[in-house]
Amino acid sequence: MLDISDIIEYKGWIVAGVFLLLFSLERIFPAADVCNHPVRRIVKNLSFWPVNIGLSLAVILPVSYGAAQNSLWLRPEWFSGMAALAFDILILDLFLYFWHRAAHEIRFFWRFHEVHHLDEHLDSTAAIRFHFGEIFFATLVRAFVIIFFALPFSSVVLFEILVLAFTLFHHSNMALPARFEKTLSRVIITPSIHWVHHHAVRKDTDSNYGTIFSFWDRLFCSKSETQRFQGMKIGVEGKQDLPFIKLLLLPFRSQ
Repeated sequence: MLDISDIIEYKGWIVAGVFLLLFSLERIFPAADVCNHPVRRIVKNLSFWPVNIGLSLAVILPVSYGAAQNSLWLRPEWFSGMAALAFDILILDLFLYFWHRAAHEIRFFWRFHEVHHLDEHLDSTAAIRFHFGEIFFATLVRAFVIIFFALPFSSVVLFEILVLAFTLFHHSNMALPARFEKTLSRVIITPSIHWVHHHAVRKDTDSNYGTIFSFWDRLFCSKSETQRFQGMKIGVEGKQDLPFIKLLLLPFRSQ
């Protein structure tokens, strides 16, 4: 049986390493002015990290492990290896696409997801800024996907590592060579694509839902035609960011 504590430690070191690398690179090669990113904002975003690490230990991994142990069917022996892993990653990323879209289109889930979008700047710390309520509900819904598709726990853990790394990457303020990023964006979500998703214009906010692969948005007609530009306003249209405690309480307040 897989040791959950070992998996957490392994995943944590990888994610921390990716974060430190991107946090450094986006300050050496920034796409936008880093002077507009006050230290108090960075501290506020990082404050979500310990809360969500605790949630991962208490809920995410145990629920995912339990779901993997109670799948509806057993996979045949021939369905294994890299082909099966690729299938698992595609299924989980497709789920994330629809979950992300639901977080925008269903008012109840948007109350939690709005905490992420109220950030008025983009860098790697924005990738950490997710309300624990959103993560909790996503974990519960994903459990049904794990059960239905008989996804192995190892695939789920590997996918979580990939998602965290890619989320840090496409939220980063790191400047990439234009031609390289354009080529990359045909397959995966890049900073320029996700920058548009955080544009403080609602029609752009409600687009570009992909997490790892960019072709879901093309397939399901949710790709924005807007191109990233210098000075693009980030945030939620008509709203301003809030202090940390108010962000935690925001989904539970009358709106």
